[in-house]
Amino acid sequence: MRTALWLYLFMFVAFFDLHAQYPILSPFALSLGAAPSFIGLIMGVYSITHLPGNLMAGYGVDKYGSKYFIVFSLIVAGIILLFQSNVKDPWHLLYIRSISGFVLAFLSPACLSLLARIAKDRIQQSKLMAGNGLIHTLASVVSPAAGAVLVAKIGFTTAFSVLGWILIVTGILAIFGVKEKQLLGQSADKLQTLDHHGHGMLNDESDLPTGLSIPWLFFLIPMALSCSQGILFFELPLMKSAQESILTSGVFFTLISLGALLSISFWFLNKVPPFIRTVCGSLSLAAVFFGLAIQWSIPLPVSLFLIGMAKGVIYPALAALLASITSSNRYGRVFSLLSISYSIGAFIGPMVAGQLRDHISSYFIAFFVLMLALSLLPLRTFKTPVTT
Repeated sequence: MRTALWLYLFMFVAFFDLHAQYPILSPFALSLGAAPSFIGLIMGVYSITHLPGNLMAGYGVDKYGSKYFIVFSLIVAGIILLFQSNVKDPWHLLYIRSISGFVLAFLSPACLSLLARIAKDRIQQSKLMAGNGLIHTLASVVSPAAGAVLVAKIGFTTAFSVLGWILIVTGILAIFGVKEKQLLGQSADKLQTLDHHGHGMLNDESDLPTGLSIPWLFFLIPMALSCSQGILFFELPLMKSAQESILTSGVFFTLISLGALLSISFWFLNKVPPFIRTVCGSLSLAAVFFGLAIQWSIPLPVSLFLIGMAKGVIYPALAALLASITSSNRYGRVFSLLSISYSIGAFIGPMVAGQLRDHISSYFIAFFVLMLALSLLPLRTFKTPVTT
C-alpha cells in the first residue's frame, strides 16, 4: 500500500496544478488579448494533444511499466509551466498548452494502471479507484481558490512558476517513491476477481474478458462527461461575476469539488455495480445542465454543488468498471482509451461553446451531449462477467 500512497501524492500534486489553472487560465488569456473563441481553442488544444500521448502511453505502460512515464510527465510538465510563466502572446500560450497536453497525457494511464495492478482483488480495486477519485477531488477543492489567491497576490508569472517547480520536485520524488518491479513480475493469475454477486472467484486470467470486449459506444460516456466539464470550465470564468473578481471564479470551481467530495465520501456506493453508478450519475448530471440551460430557480452555487456530486459518482465508477472487466496485461491500453475519450470530449466542449455561446446556451449543449451518449449506450451488451 506504500506504492498507492505515493501514487496518491503524485496525482494530488498533478491535479492540484491542473485545477489551480482553471480559474486563472481564461483571465490570463484575456490579459494577453485573446478573444473568447480563441480561449476555447487554447483550452481545447490542451486536450486534443492528449491523444498521441494517450496512444503511446497505452502500449508503453503495458510493456515498460508506469514509473518512467510518471516521472517524465511530472518533471517535463513542470518545466513547461516555467516557460508558460513568461508567455506574452496568445499564440505562444496556445503552443505551450498543446505541448503540456501531450506531456501530461502519460500520467493518468500510468497511475491508474499501477493502482489496478497493486490491488489483490476487484473489491480492493474499486476502493483504490475511489481513493483516486477522493484525491482528485481533494486537490480540486483547494486548488482553484489557491490558484486565484496566488494570482491575486503574486501575479500570473510568479504563480505559474510556483506551480511548475512543485511539479518538478514531485517528479524527482517519484524516482524514489514508485516501486513496481515486483508488481511487473507477478503472475497475472494471482489477481482474483469477484463476480457481480460478490461470491465467486476467477483465478485464471484467461477467464477474464479483454478490453476489446468493451462496446466502443461505451466510451461515448466519458467523452460526453469531459465535453460537458470542458463547457462548464470554459463558461464559469467568463461569467460577469467571475470576471469582476478572480476569487469568485475560484469559489465556483471549489463548490463543484466539494460536491464531488461529498459523493466520494459515501463509501457504501462502492457496493453498487459501477455500471449502474455510471448511468445514474450521468442522468443526474444531464438534468442539472438542463436546469442551468432553462435558468431554473435553483441558485448557481447549489447547481454547481450538484454537478460536483454527480461527477463524484461517475468518475470512480468508470475507472472501477473498466478495471473489473479487463485483464491485467491490458490495463495500460484500456485506461489509455479512457483518457483518449476524456481528451476528445474536453477538446470538443470548449471549442463548440466558444463558437456557439452567442446563439445557444452552452449548458444545453452539455445536456444534449450527455443524453445522446446515454441513448446510444448498448445496455444489453455491456454485461459484467459471471462465474459458474
